[in-house]
Amino acid sequence: MTFDYIIVGAGSAGCVLANRLSADPAISVLLVEAGGPDTRFELQIPAAYSKLNKTAVDWGFWTEPQSALNNRRMYQPRGKTLGGCSSTNAMAYVRGHRLDYDDWAALGNPGWGYDDVLPYFIRSEHNEQFDQLDALYHGKSGPLNVTFATHYQTPLAGAFLQSCRQTGIRENKDYNGAEQEGAGLFQFTIKDGKRHSAATAFLKPIINRPNLTVLTRAHTKQVLLQNDRATGIEFVTGKNQTQTATARREVILSAGAFQSPQLLMLSGIGPSDTLHRAGVVVKKDAPGVGQNLQDHLFTGVSSLCSQRGISSNFHLKPINQLKALGSWLLSKKGPMTISPLEAVAFIKTETEQDRPNMQLHFAPAHMGDDYTVDMYDLDTWPTTDGYIILPTLLKPKSVGYVGLRSANPLDAPLIQPNYLTHEDDRRVLIRGVRQALDVANADGFGPYRHRVQTPPDYSSDDMIWQHILQQLETVYHPVGTCKMGTDADEMAVVDADLRVRGIDGLRVIDASVMPTIVSGNTNAPVIMIAEKGADLVLGLKPRKSSNIQAIA
Repeated sequence: MTFDYIIVGAGSAGCVLANRLSADPAISVLLVEAGGPDTRFELQIPAAYSKLNKTAVDWGFWTEPQSALNNRRMYQPRGKTLGGCSSTNAMAYVRGHRLDYDDWAALGNPGWGYDDVLPYFIRSEHNEQFDQLDALYHGKSGPLNVTFATHYQTPLAGAFLQSCRQTGIRENKDYNGAEQEGAGLFQFTIKDGKRHSAATAFLKPIINRPNLTVLTRAHTKQVLLQNDRATGIEFVTGKNQTQTATARREVILSAGAFQSPQLLMLSGIGPSDTLHRAGVVVKKDAPGVGQNLQDHLFTGVSSLCSQRGISSNFHLKPINQLKALGSWLLSKKGPMTISPLEAVAFIKTETEQDRPNMQLHFAPAHMGDDYTVDMYDLDTWPTTDGYIILPTLLKPKSVGYVGLRSANPLDAPLIQPNYLTHEDDRRVLIRGVRQALDVANADGFGPYRHRVQTPPDYSSDDMIWQHILQQLETVYHPVGTCKMGTDADEMAVVDADLRVRGIDGLRVIDASVMPTIVSGNTNAPVIMIAEKGADLVLGLKPRKSSNIQAIA
């Protein structure tokens, strides 16, 4: 099998690339996905998000023991189906802060400043509320549907926003617009009450193009190299048959922040000591491959409701689940049409900061008070009404790495994020919990609040830290493990055109190329990276925009 381009990974980035590269009928494209088709029923239902974890559509990775967290191993869900994590995530559409991208450019990556990337955000977006928002920042003709939750909303979302205002957090109706800071309703990748994944938006409409071949249940084993040039891939099919595919022009890795570096290392591109230990022949010593792992973390400030039937917990009761499912099946309305999240606030823990460093996710559901609930398994959640504020560390200073467990490509990668090993991360997260507690105790929640139940004791920072140790979870936003940078930076894996340094015909286009993590959920930035990456692959001129106002 020979193609012009081979894309490894049909996740958020891979689906975009397949669409854009195959738009020219003279270009042949192979898209290879280890998971199966996205036919699982729950993939369509926004509220069924947590039903997808630890299933066949989830890689189900785990970290190494975390020394700062009493040696806890942290669960790392990753989408394993067409659409990747866009098919299994909470559907939040968050671009981040202008300065995140200006930082990338300042690190020696021309073309990646905010004014450079904004046109690519706009290109992908079809915003249902376009006429109500600032057109300088939004699109209405892109494939990806973005919307506020219009089919269903609990009264708790309004209570959260009112409580934010009462504690000094101003209202912001569009955190993807001129300013990020403030509190507002979430924007989601949902359409007509159904999840709108990258597969649904970018791949399904064009999947029958004769110049596009999509292989599912095809696990890539390595990139084939010849004289420092990528010539194709080797993969194993669901029938356990090893096959090869040849690329005339380029191989593009879009396997995500864990598996793109793993594939590079399995192919002999990576830190020589890591490769030697795993028994992999070194073809290119690249010390930065797998390094620079960054991720977002959150913990919960959970409250019990004084009223019944108003939170998502109510719909976890079997009879109520059936009613909600019936409403979704008949009309695509009701509580099944929403993400587990409803509202959000981007805040600063210190006023002199140049951008928010804390994100308060708000969900109209709670997880109980005994720390035994599995955040990623709704079947373990209580059915009593409640709500939760999740203070999220946006700019962690703790940095980890991805390595190899062995030379076996079917083994999971070794994931060592080193969570909260930097003292500043602990301090900032404790402050974030205190700010979340201020919101939880504000009068806006008065009609609905029975009591704050976690943390059970917040009389001191030590008690808050004990709470964090027990309930901290990843938001599963890993990035940075194939970071872009200049030739002067030996830890840079790709250049500003996303080409792997020292290897011709090989690019990485996904979350792993971010040199620093963005200030918010990562799916929208990954789709932007793929939009821009497609233009880079095709040698097109950068897209321009009149959208020059700053996100501040």
